[in-house]
Amino acid sequence: MPVVYIQTLRCLVLLSFFLAFNQACEHTNLNSAVDCTCNTSVNNDTTKTVSYKTVKGALLGTRFSSLEALKSVIQIEYHPGSDTATNKNAYVSVRHCSDGKEVTSILMTGISQGDLYNAGHSDAIGDHMALLFDSPYAIANRKKLEKIFTLSRRKPDTFGEGDPAFFDIAKSAAENINTPDMAFRNERDSTEKGYFNSFNHITAQALITSCFSEELADFIADVHERNNCPELITGKFTEVQIKNLEDGPLDNYVDLVNNEWGQELGKQLKVKYGINSETHWSPQLLADYMNDIQSYFIWAFQIGFKPFRPEDTVVIKFANKLNAVMDEHYVFTR
Repeated sequence: MPVVYIQTLRCLVLLSFFLAFNQACEHTNLNSAVDCTCNTSVNNDTTKTVSYKTVKGALLGTRFSSLEALKSVIQIEYHPGSDTATNKNAYVSVRHCSDGKEVTSILMTGISQGDLYNAGHSDAIGDHMALLFDSPYAIANRKKLEKIFTLSRRKPDTFGEGDPAFFDIAKSAAENINTPDMAFRNERDSTEKGYFNSFNHITAQALITSCFSEELADFIADVHERNNCPELITGKFTEVQIKNLEDGPLDNYVDLVNNEWGQELGKQLKVKYGINSETHWSPQLLADYMNDIQSYFIWAFQIGFKPFRPEDTVVIKFANKLNAVMDEHYVFTR
């Protein structure tokens, strides 16, 4: 059978399934942020109420010595699914309260980042159809997800030497800390799982929310966390996982909370700067945007920063990348 015919048939089949299922099967963002008095007891334990109330904003994973210590400032509730063998429809809710606002992260069973990657790099129609059935939302938002993937990876072949990604912007923020005595209370704070990890999740989620939507940011966050540690949904961890402070449930639950605060920041900054898919990101706009994020870090972590400047190389390069990727004519390359 001619190759062109096979490709055409593949597209028609995928399109027909997409049209049939897209309206009925949409990703639902169950996460929320509501005003509250921050007086909810964690896990019905009133002795933990005080610490739950006093943590400000985003979390720093390296400040917790164990998963139990983390549970003193967040609330985790596991909800078993309809099928205990497959965990179908199971989910976990993670709540955190700060400064009169409570965020809730809902992580459900579903596709992972690995599933998206494998389908995107496969020429097998069966893999594409499987993704269509499992996540029509991913298919419907394929082009936007490709743009986000590009922003989350260094692509020097496309954008030139020194091309930055989300994590390079976050790394620059970590390098901007200018109060080391206040910031680095222990050695782990300066490691990859310290400020850099918190900044990375918050900054990426803020930018995705501002440029695209909170719903898409939440989808990206969920597929990432399910890929890292699917046991987060059930709470059925091994002792090895629980003791792993770098990549275990402690780290991942902190990420879930910080993703939510990042989305809240993204919504506020989207309104402040009137950001949409057609926004031109000048170096000045990006520097101002990042300095607002750093202002939040100053409040949350009680540390100081030197500001981003529009002439900073990372600011200029990432602003140029944002403009190229957000252009409606941008063509994704693997």
